[in-house]
Amino acid sequence: MSRPASHPVLNLLTPLAIGGIYFVAATFALLLSRFEGGLAFIWGANAFLMALLVTSAKRTWPRAIIACAVASALSTSLFGMGVAAAIPMAIINVAESLIVALICRHYLDEGLLTGSVRPLVTFILALCGVADVVTGLAAASVASWLTPVTFGASWLQWYTGHALGGLTCTPILIMLMRGEPRRWLRETSRAEKVEAVLLLALFMLTTVHVFYWARYPMLFAPLLPLVLIAFRVGHMGAAASIVIMAVIGGTATLQGVGPLMIIPASTGERVQAFQFYLALSFLLSMPVAAELNGRRRLFRMLQDSEARYRTMAEHSGDVVLNIGVDGIIHYASPSATEQIGCAPELLVGQNAANLVDPVDRAQAVAAHRRALIHPGQVHKVEFRPLVAAGDLDWCEMVSRAVVDERGVPIGVISTIRDMSRHKARHQALQQVASRDSLTGADSRRAFLEKLDAEMLRARGGAQSSLLLIDIDHFKAVNDMHGHGAGDRVLTGFVERLRPGLRGIDSIGRLGGEEFAILLTDSDIDRASMVCERLRARLADPIQIDTGEAIAVTFSAGLVELDGAATRSAMLEAADQALYRAKHSGRNCLRLAA
Repeated sequence: MSRPASHPVLNLLTPLAIGGIYFVAATFALLLSRFEGGLAFIWGANAFLMALLVTSAKRTWPRAIIACAVASALSTSLFGMGVAAAIPMAIINVAESLIVALICRHYLDEGLLTGSVRPLVTFILALCGVADVVTGLAAASVASWLTPVTFGASWLQWYTGHALGGLTCTPILIMLMRGEPRRWLRETSRAEKVEAVLLLALFMLTTVHVFYWARYPMLFAPLLPLVLIAFRVGHMGAAASIVIMAVIGGTATLQGVGPLMIIPASTGERVQAFQFYLALSFLLSMPVAAELNGRRRLFRMLQDSEARYRTMAEHSGDVVLNIGVDGIIHYASPSATEQIGCAPELLVGQNAANLVDPVDRAQAVAAHRRALIHPGQVHKVEFRPLVAAGDLDWCEMVSRAVVDERGVPIGVISTIRDMSRHKARHQALQQVASRDSLTGADSRRAFLEKLDAEMLRARGGAQSSLLLIDIDHFKAVNDMHGHGAGDRVLTGFVERLRPGLRGIDSIGRLGGEEFAILLTDSDIDRASMVCERLRARLADPIQIDTGEAIAVTFSAGLVELDGAATRSAMLEAADQALYRAKHSGRNCLRLAA
């Protein structure tokens, strides 16, 4: 989880101020609710420490923990179970807050009550399911040792007081420390503020009526306005309602009036019952408010996203299409008129596949299906349009699925881009790469690709031959006339041989003065005759730039392609034949063995 920065509240509060606040809260609880002489029935002091730890950086924890531990020990010594319990209870109180903070910081990526139910549930489980169960055992041991209250009763007093107090107060304190009241006042309109005040006034009046004026127990009555406030005002309103209920209902219960007086029990047990009622009210309102806040935030994000999407779609040169699962177009951007020569309104309701040339239609449909099968991935396909405006010859379509809240694809967003110029450049580059820059013959790579293709045809029974050629004594040409003359000889060599080849034949430069000729649909006999005709084309010397004429001959090795062999084996066989030709006096042809 990302480490939050030190919270402004903790920066402003000195250890003395932190300890003072904790001391006041602890003393208030001890003086007000130690009804049986043991542990306090009400305890909200630890909620303050929990809120500090959850919302602040870990490097600031020691001073807060030490300050609250000292305050706890002092309060217990003066107003609680005495000096003997001071240090143990201070350790236990700090341990409760620390356990909750560590669990929340480990499992949550952000603070509590930020528009999601998950952080709230995590906090409840950390407090009620772990921290208060464990620390309650230690606290009950201390209380049963120093007071007449039994271990079981002490544990129950600790658990109810700390769990219900922390559950009610901690989220509210966290919101205060995070500055959410100021943010709410800044971001809400005047009408929303007036509505919130009126609803809180109604809730206050209802709570006063239930706890002071009503003749019958009507604890259910405040729940309706509480839920209404959660819906209309959000978690800030729900938190304010809980505070109002705690003040009014708690005061009435301690005064011995209100609907809880029907319970035949002690004051402490009635206070526990009120805390339980308060916690249930909290659990009824705060999760609802958090979920609604999350939905409001999500709705605002969707509105922003929709505005950005519309702006980009309507001003982009690319065509943007919203396509349903069935392939039907639901939306087309205005650029469709310019790019594909069709008004957007005419495209809506049409099958997107109809925009694609039948030759490429299967590939486009397959890309659409892949986008639906793999919604988290982007899928691209290039196609030729069926109808195009201007010189649009090739398009690229980029598609990604749109999913619902369950992750099920409900459609596809596709952008169509003009790829004609890119395609033309790509083809031009391919053509340049496939040609030898000096002679204009096929490059080595291009020639070998053609040889591979012809080997496949040979496996099907086609008869073709490979002729490997090496210019005789070419090194002497370079040495005597220079490399410029050598380049002119190479160029003239290819110019002389090319007219002697058919359109289906290929000549390639493998390197230096070594060339290869692929004679398609030519058996060994025909290929031999072609080789001699090529030799005859070199009877006249090749003119170089200085006006000199250089006589050129070549040695050759010939092999008929065997579909069962590999390309390397064919090249090796032709090379061996060429080697024999060179050692047979040159200017001759030898056949592969």
